[in-house]
Amino acid sequence: MRYTFQQSTQGELKLLQPAGDFAWSHKETQQDVLYTILWNRGPDIYVYIDNVRYFFPADHFLCLVVHQSFRLHAGGKVVIWQFNRDFYCIVDHDKEVSCVGFLFYGARDIFFINLKGNPQFRNKMERLLSIFIEEFETKDSTQGEMLRMQLKYLIILLTRAAKEQFPPGIPDQDLDLVRRFNLLVEMHFRELHQVQDYAKLLARSPKTLSNLFTIYNQKSPLQVIQERIFMEARRLLLYTDKNQGEITEELGFTEPTHFSRFFRKMSGESPTAFRKECNKGKIDQ
Repeated sequence: MRYTFQQSTQGELKLLQPAGDFAWSHKETQQDVLYTILWNRGPDIYVYIDNVRYFFPADHFLCLVVHQSFRLHAGGKVVIWQFNRDFYCIVDHDKEVSCVGFLFYGARDIFFINLKGNPQFRNKMERLLSIFIEEFETKDSTQGEMLRMQLKYLIILLTRAAKEQFPPGIPDQDLDLVRRFNLLVEMHFRELHQVQDYAKLLARSPKTLSNLFTIYNQKSPLQVIQERIFMEARRLLLYTDKNQGEITEELGFTEPTHFSRFFRKMSGESPTAFRKECNKGKIDQ
């Protein structure tokens, strides 16, 4: 099953529900820049995100941002929503859905949202999926707005479910500070590499951020910044033909040797060796 809503003035939304055994992939291109929401309705499968394999349990959701490419190999029920910024910009509408820096652009590792043990929530998602299908099949002048409303509702529900997986008792203002930090990292990681840069933008001390992340995220703010830079470095090496000098400049390093040292520290191998190994893997597949 495949549904697509696409209008030049309203953007694009897709709903995919492959049947039976399938192999499905999405690679970002300049013409196809999409956010993705995946729902594994069972059984357990694996998902490859930027060539890294992750266990994707049944009854879990996964949200991916525009710079992440993925592929699936499965024999089960997976539902895929994809939308671009023109259809619904999560940054511009963050006051409505409160997902930026948390559900999308979060500081944690790949984050799977668990529906197991919550049949009421799962039933709500099943009903919402049915409404999506009905609206895709209803062709009238209000179709785009109705689909946008359902997508907004889906994101709000997922944000609520995701918050239940975090330590209880975190004040809203602390959670909001973490979200703002995550969003600032997403906006500025190419030129700002130090915690004090973000602390200044947030009008907080680096120590305040470090203490908060120890409680909330179990990572330091510096780790969050470095892992985002590393993620982008891997993406550029995997999916572009840019040389090491171009990547060095794009990621805000002063010298190629500085970038190479950083990449080796994060991955245990040089950028050249990483690219060569990935290219070999593509040939072998």
